[in-house]
Amino acid sequence: MKRQGTSDTAARVRLDKVAVVLFRPRLAENIGAAARAACNMGLSRLVLVQPEDLDRERMAMMATGPAVHLLDRMAVVDDLGQALAPFQYVVGTTARLGGVRSEFFTPREVAARLIDISALNEVALLFGPENFGLTNEELPFCHALVHIPTAACSSLNLAQAVLVMAYEIFLAGTEKPRFVPRLANVAELESMYARLQKTLVKINFISHQNPEHWMFNVRRLFARHALRAREAQVIKGICRQIDWYVGKRLENLKNQD
Repeated sequence: MKRQGTSDTAARVRLDKVAVVLFRPRLAENIGAAARAACNMGLSRLVLVQPEDLDRERMAMMATGPAVHLLDRMAVVDDLGQALAPFQYVVGTTARLGGVRSEFFTPREVAARLIDISALNEVALLFGPENFGLTNEELPFCHALVHIPTAACSSLNLAQAVLVMAYEIFLAGTEKPRFVPRLANVAELESMYARLQKTLVKINFISHQNPEHWMFNVRRLFARHALRAREAQVIKGICRQIDWYVGKRLENLKNQD
């Protein structure tokens, strides 16, 4: 039976473009359960970053038969930046709100966004460690934050959080998909941000002390507009021109002395 408000040709999230990325998972059982949750909803890509426990038997026991193939094909990486480098859109999950976490979506809202984005872009769903989740150090990699609403008992198991996200993504559909071009991936963006930070420090737009803190608002600005790879290159080009101009001005002032 067709659901009201949908059509047979409704666009959906490209599940093959979506990967579950677990940052510093602590328990092998939770990795296996997260693999099962992803498999239940049609997601087949699993990336582990700095896992503490990779006991195969305990992971497989929680994954059960159908999801074991996710464990066979999962990638294990030592560096978060390296793990996220190929992805054009990163969704970070957070239980804590406030401060730099003031802008966030619900799982259903972000799933609707992924319908268009996943057509031409690789998407990462980023989950933090079981004990304290993602810290502010990991948030700069994220294009969007998602918060799962709960009642008084607000603590979710890692696999439960994966299942909620995967469920909403699996169900998301629309009759009017929009075209979203290929966006800059994390590697391209980090290269741009490094050059931009250097230039902004040079012209005293941001403080020389703890510039990463001041760059957070700059990152949030660009993340809101989802830059294309070409646009990231343009910004790097502008920075190079500013650096050249500042260098020439300093040289001229030195010669005048």
